Amino acid sequence: MEQVGANRCFGGWQKRYHHPSSVLGCDMHFSVYFPPQAEGSSALPVLYWLSGLTCTDENFVIKAGAQRLAAELGMIIVAPDTSPRGDGVPDAPDGAYDLGLGAGFYVNATQAPWAQHYRMYDYIVNELPTLLQANFNVSSKAAIAGHSMGGHGALVIALSNASRFSSVSAFAPIVNPMECPWGQKALGAYLGDDKTAWQDYDACHLLRQQGAFLSLPIRVDQGMADDFLDSQQLTRPLEAVSVELDYPAEFHYHPDYDHSYFFIASKIDDHLRFHAHHLGLTDAP
Repeated sequence: MEQVGANRCFGGWQKRYHHPSSVLGCDMHFSVYFPPQAEGSSALPVLYWLSGLTCTDENFVIKAGAQRLAAELGMIIVAPDTSPRGDGVPDAPDGAYDLGLGAGFYVNATQAPWAQHYRMYDYIVNELPTLLQANFNVSSKAAIAGHSMGGHGALVIALSNASRFSSVSAFAPIVNPMECPWGQKALGAYLGDDKTAWQDYDACHLLRQQGAFLSLPIRVDQGMADDFLDSQQLTRPLEAVSVELDYPAEFHYHPDYDHSYFFIASKIDDHLRFHAHHLGLTDAP
């Protein structure tokens, strides 16, 4: 692993790393914010942030403004890339933004030509946490969050690995990819035509299947001026499932906010405080 960038930020460090990934079969970048407390001897909890379509590991760390409060809370934030990249990694043949590079959808692909490299689920769940534990002073406490496609990834990964995460949150997430155009295109390409294989990556299905056995804190924020709210069926289907199951997830709707990082930057502090409470960093959410 090689450090390729470092910027002093709110008394801590915003750093970027490069490493070869055995899971993805390519070199990967990820970004980490280390708050000032990371210079001490105590291991700190980690918030994983999963970004959306077309993003890299740098979008969130540059645009969201999360470092200020993370520095106060003593929270490490890890932002991986959204897909494998590099020579030999396949991309959408038509250059579409919603498949291939920048659009890994946090699944383990099973279909050619994607299966060799597109295993973002295993990368986030297994390889990246192991790398962090081996190289940094991080505790076993972790939370996960994301936006749009990354919100889908955060919800699916947390719901399938609830014992690994103290909490999960999402901004404008794709919650029912089996029933929306973005999800159907990606899951069909990466997983094939058998829709039973898609269910493992659909937050609505996973919550309905496992909700009775879970105590995972969930928070979702949605802008009401989001151009994709209806066309991609964001947020609302998961809220319907949570109401059906009487699952105590939090859903917050915000007039006039859209799908952009202006929305994320406006509400990121609420998410950091939500996770800090469940990670044991604060007494109150």
